[in-house]
Amino acid sequence: MAKITKTEEEVRQQNVVEAVSKTEQFFKENGKIIYGVVIGVLVIALIALAYNRYILQPKKVEASEQMIRAEQWFQAGEYELALNGDDNNLGFEDIIKQYGAKGGEAVYLYAGIAKLQTGEPEEAIKYLKKYEGEDPILLGKAQACIGDAYVDLENYSEAIKWFEKAAKTSDNALAANYLLKAGIAAEANGQDQKALSFYKEIKDQYANAPEALEIDKYITRIETK
Repeated sequence: MAKITKTEEEVRQQNVVEAVSKTEQFFKENGKIIYGVVIGVLVIALIALAYNRYILQPKKVEASEQMIRAEQWFQAGEYELALNGDDNNLGFEDIIKQYGAKGGEAVYLYAGIAKLQTGEPEEAIKYLKKYEGEDPILLGKAQACIGDAYVDLENYSEAIKWFEKAAKTSDNALAANYLLKAGIAAEANGQDQKALSFYKEIKDQYANAPEALEIDKYITRIETK
């Protein structure tokens, strides 16, 4: 008797039938678990959506509104009020405690600079290091202020590091100022050659910056020692 062989199409159809059968069996055995997982994911998604709409967004609006008066005090140089507020308005410190950065990353920059201006360098560093803004000018400003705070603490090695970082972060117009601060801190730390390298970088790379107009006197002072 001749041997009957299955065609490729018959084999394919049989494989499909077997696969469908296995899938149905899997769902029969695990259906409750699968449905539970799907429902759980949907519940989490709905909770996240509700939190964002009814809690997070209103908090952001509240924080932004509270920031307005504190920013006005800051711009006026009323740093104590900017930090602590008054009977009717919150200052940056209370805004941070209640809202964190919901009103914007700038709250840490403002609070850090205000702390620096009120003679609290350690607190200033704490806030400024939390600032994670994307604007290179503002980020460079925060880094330079950390350097200033370390100068106030007479930790010149750390100050130099942060001034260098600020110079790399900021645009050319501000980099020269940060390099000058780095040079002065290096001199205070007894690192004259390091200071000289900062001064020469200003002279060579930022010749149009205001700091470059008198940089030769800094260079000469070290070279003639």
